[in-house]
Amino acid sequence: MGEFCMPSLGADMAEGTLYEWSVKPGDPVKRGTVVAEVETDKGVIEIEIWEDGIVGELLVEPGAVIPVGVPIALIVAEGEATAVPIETPAVAAAEDPHPMDHRPLVSKHPIDVKPFRNGKQRVRISPVAKRRAAELKVDIRSLQGSGPGGVVTLDDVEKAATIVQDSPRIRVSPVARRMADELGVDITLIKGSGPNGSITKEDVEIAAQKVEQVEVEKVKIEKTAPPTALSTAVDQPTPQPAKKKSTADIQAGMRRAIAAAMAKSNREIPHYYLETRIDMTPALIWLEAENQKRSIKDRILPAVLLIKATAKALVDVPVLNAYWREDEHQIQEGIHVGFAIALRQGGLVTPAIHHADLKSLDELMAAMRDLIMRTRAGRLRSSELTDATVTLTNLGDMGVEKVYGVIYPPQVALVGFGKTMEMPWAENGMLGIRKIVTVTLAGDHRATDGRTGAQFLDALNKHLQEAEKL
Repeated sequence: MGEFCMPSLGADMAEGTLYEWSVKPGDPVKRGTVVAEVETDKGVIEIEIWEDGIVGELLVEPGAVIPVGVPIALIVAEGEATAVPIETPAVAAAEDPHPMDHRPLVSKHPIDVKPFRNGKQRVRISPVAKRRAAELKVDIRSLQGSGPGGVVTLDDVEKAATIVQDSPRIRVSPVARRMADELGVDITLIKGSGPNGSITKEDVEIAAQKVEQVEVEKVKIEKTAPPTALSTAVDQPTPQPAKKKSTADIQAGMRRAIAAAMAKSNREIPHYYLETRIDMTPALIWLEAENQKRSIKDRILPAVLLIKATAKALVDVPVLNAYWREDEHQIQEGIHVGFAIALRQGGLVTPAIHHADLKSLDELMAAMRDLIMRTRAGRLRSSELTDATVTLTNLGDMGVEKVYGVIYPPQVALVGFGKTMEMPWAENGMLGIRKIVTVTLAGDHRATDGRTGAQFLDALNKHLQEAEKL
């Protein structure tokens, strides 16, 4: 029987809040199965398991704050007996002056479930549940906790919350309700597809996409038609979004996470920087001709060429496709390109496109579109946040000419692309106007040196000059 522990979803993560279990005891699981959702400063992340087996026991309840590395479930290998008694070892009084034997943990690490005092009444409630109660104006003194030892969980708070304007009670999962708040979707307008008509995450995502589509149509109409035509131009009624909650807490948490990771990077990684300019004219001419053969929805964005060329350059110079861990340079076999995506509420996430070197341009385009949609909807998987072997950041669409990035540990390199600009360009004794992009490389001097970085930039240039072979 093995322990499934709270995973680390980045160098800046020390703990996570268990948001929801996706499995129950007795369920078979395989490598890559999503077993839980965990809330971090980066949002709610789907957590995958990395071994085959059967869920033996869930050791923690939703709402608990769990340090990285603490067991949260037991996984039984195929062929083992599933009914194995679990004993929770007592923690010595000297180590824990307030022992909580009711916590279902096979660990000496305490779960952060803090007591709340109001007068003479003492309520045990998890931090995330306490915050949610404040948001929903729920009196926690009136709640009956369903967690271990009577702890009030996030689900207890959600169930107790009343619907604004005395609407009929709506069945909605805690994750779906939170997602609706973040995306500004009015759950009273959503028809649930879950059990007994409950609203699921997928229902919220579909509703959010419809709202975006309607807003896009409204903008188009406002540009081309008089105001009186607006009411008849949209085929379906516009859902009225619910009042969005303040994004201050979300932005603050994201900034804290970024600050922690970047401070660690600047403190521990001896960066070196290289810069070069690449003629994008041949690649963009080829791409324009290729896109003319395609329907609008199947066209390829220039960013896809940059991702694929970066991945192929890493095949040529594999030492940059690596991690620095335990004072050791560890070259990785799979090339997983982390692509920086800006969030609507602020902040940045860099999920990985797995095996980018093996994907066609069409597959990369589909993967990039899917990642952007799921990142902004809060539906990333843990492997997408932890597997990136190199990060690519592209600020050209923002008008930035050059970007000097900070390496995200434990990676050893970051590639930055600026704006593609028309510039004078001399080649073979001839002067002309070409479309030029400035590319920068941030490298970890513990793992490689400037010569290696120069070899990578040279390989990147060669691949972009032969875009038809990407």
